[in-house]
Amino acid sequence: MQTELSKRLGVEHAVFGFTPFPAVAAAISRAGGFGVLGAVRYTAPDDLKRDLDWIEAHVGDRPYGLDVVMPAKKVEGVSEADVEAMIPEGHRQFVRDTLAGHGVPELAEGEASGWRITGWMEQVARTQLDVAFDYPIRLLANALGSPPADVVARAHDRDVLVAALAGSARHARKHQEAGIDVVVAQGYEAGGHTGEIATMVLTPEIVDAVDPLPVLAAGGIGSGQQVAAALALGAQGVWLGSVWLTTTEADLHAPALTRKLLAAGSGDTVRSRALTGKPARQLRTEWTNAWDDPAGPGTLPMPLQGLLVAEAVSRIQKYEVEPLLGTPVGQIVGRMNSERSVQAVFDDLTRGFERAVDRINRIAGRSGR
Repeated sequence: MQTELSKRLGVEHAVFGFTPFPAVAAAISRAGGFGVLGAVRYTAPDDLKRDLDWIEAHVGDRPYGLDVVMPAKKVEGVSEADVEAMIPEGHRQFVRDTLAGHGVPELAEGEASGWRITGWMEQVARTQLDVAFDYPIRLLANALGSPPADVVARAHDRDVLVAALAGSARHARKHQEAGIDVVVAQGYEAGGHTGEIATMVLTPEIVDAVDPLPVLAAGGIGSGQQVAAALALGAQGVWLGSVWLTTTEADLHAPALTRKLLAAGSGDTVRSRALTGKPARQLRTEWTNAWDDPAGPGTLPMPLQGLLVAEAVSRIQKYEVEPLLGTPVGQIVGRMNSERSVQAVFDDLTRGFERAVDRINRIAGRSGR
């Protein structure tokens, strides 16, 4: 599963694996893919440094990258406290009432929230980059449009490729104009923040729009046959995130959540603003239902919603309150029905890819393997 882009980065398979777990990122790279560590949950630079040190010790000489979330336009003089002060009291009360209605215990006195999306704040993302650029990362991806121009230049000065996610050809062209090296065409089926155009439609649109820039297909991909389809559509690789959540190297800290993922079908997800304020595909739960209910107060824009629900999500996860327990995940969750190692996932991907290529060769009248 090699392409021009994978050869440029020195990886065997054009499979880019996004994950919040260092062990998964390292395992993806060791298996011949390209592991990309999600940085959004790292609020302390020392925590990110610790995990990048761990990856360095476990990835061998294989390449890897980092994914951050930062806006293209800089906002000066706005602190986290300033943003917190914008959250209406009615929304805070709605969170308290929803948790109380499901009997969710409080955190212990003095215990800080273990899940806090301040990585949406630009100043936090910049501290992450200050750490990351001391490491030999080969790719910097941004999930919230093109990163600021100075960040692109800083990456290029270090021979680091810059990737950005796009949900439309229009967005992709803006990335190209901003000097982005790789565009990730993220379809409607994807987990996390996603637009409204399906991967099968979106990928060739973006390939044509930004030619000759390399494009990675993302959204609903979890088999080798789908990898082959993505390459047939003109992509130079695939960007996979959800499929790693049920690998043995992943550390969800919630057995109940793993059980829910393994039991879920492809129709058990929903695009909801409940987690961050922007539409993000995730497991449908009583939590998403509450926020999407017209009788409720409605969600707040990013980053207010993420700050509002941070402690609540920590409590739901810590106490594994199953009706409310969820996670960002794509429609490919319907195929995630067993716990496997990252290497086993790659074995299935390569076998499925070979079967798909052989099938096309037979259709085209060429001899198979």
